[in-house]
Amino acid sequence: MPADQPSITLYRLQACPYCERVVRKLQEYDLEYRSRFVEPMHSDRNVVKRISGKRTVPAIVDENTGLTMSESANIVEYLEKTYGDGGAA
Repeated sequence: MPADQPSITLYRLQACPYCERVVRKLQEYDLEYRSRFVEPMHSDRNVVKRISGKRTVPAIVDENTGLTMSESANIVEYLEKTYGDGGAA
């Protein structure tokens, strides 16, 4: 992977409100990320299942921390704690 690639990858669906919630949080913290759009059919989302163990989106992989996670509420909480004021000492 080239060094200039963002360290966060977001697996998402087009027009998914849960995915958009995560996108807004990433933008709020001015975090660079890659979007990987996944198959609309739940049973076809093998890429997401391989990385997170589930077929649900959104899912993120953060290479800064080595974390992979799904569920928008968990991701937003993680981003707040890691990159927002929650992470500031």
